[in-house]
Amino acid sequence: MLSQVRYEATYLAISDLHEMEPYPISQLCDLAGVQRSSYYKWLNRKESDNEIFNKALLPLIRDAYEEKGGILGYRQMTIKLNREHQLNVNHKRIYRLMDILHLKSVCRRKRKNYVHSTPEITAENVLNRDFNSTEFGTKWLTDVTEMKYGIQSKAYLSAILDLADKSIVSFVVGHSNNNELVFRTFDIAHKSYPDASPLFHSDRGFQYTSKQFRKKLDDAGMTQSMSRVSRCIDNGPMESFWGMMKSEMYYLNKFDSYEDLEAAIKEYIDYYNNGRYQKRLNRMTPLEYRRYLLGSAA
Repeated sequence: MLSQVRYEATYLAISDLHEMEPYPISQLCDLAGVQRSSYYKWLNRKESDNEIFNKALLPLIRDAYEEKGGILGYRQMTIKLNREHQLNVNHKRIYRLMDILHLKSVCRRKRKNYVHSTPEITAENVLNRDFNSTEFGTKWLTDVTEMKYGIQSKAYLSAILDLADKSIVSFVVGHSNNNELVFRTFDIAHKSYPDASPLFHSDRGFQYTSKQFRKKLDDAGMTQSMSRVSRCIDNGPMESFWGMMKSEMYYLNKFDSYEDLEAAIKEYIDYYNNGRYQKRLNRMTPLEYRRYLLGSAA
């Protein structure tokens, strides 16, 4: 049975490629390592419903892959097709069909470099890796990450993430990793959601351990929480977002100017908040899930 499925996938790929481009069937069969007579026998059979469905899925997969510049893996592809085409496809089928088309996510990850600092103020790890939240505005994570453009020029992105809907609440791009960058990010979030008084978690970067930042939190009625020293896992969801954004956008492009990088960051975060479906959010986007949470609470 497994052999039949495998050859069905191969024949389906040959048929699809032949329809797309004028490749000779004999050449495609040779490349695939199958007999031409076997292919024609398969081609002239009566197609099953499963085969017809697979054949219809192939162009949808290719179009979705190209639409997002190749960043979609089979899990994201499954959610996207199911959401946007009202399907109920298993991820294993999408994995197999993407393999037929030789489509794999082009994303790659890069390790983060850490800069240690002497803190003015520290806080306990109140969050304690409890990343669960069912109400927007009760748990916020924050961090700053570095990106490069041009000839080794650097830009810095500060962002705040809500643990309930996994949305990016606010973000600021700047030329320097300084207090102003972090303070502006906080001010935007607090102004946008003045009634929110979340547990506010960060690493022990110098901006977050400053007296000025602690005063901002106190004035807003927020409780400060900090990761332990050299324990990036204590801020895991924030680190995951950096990895996702960089693998799906930053590492795939070369940015000649600060403006190019800034525009790409803004575009990606808009896509992440409004267009990137997440399995853990019931296959909704972050802002869709926030509306769902608000509706459930009403």
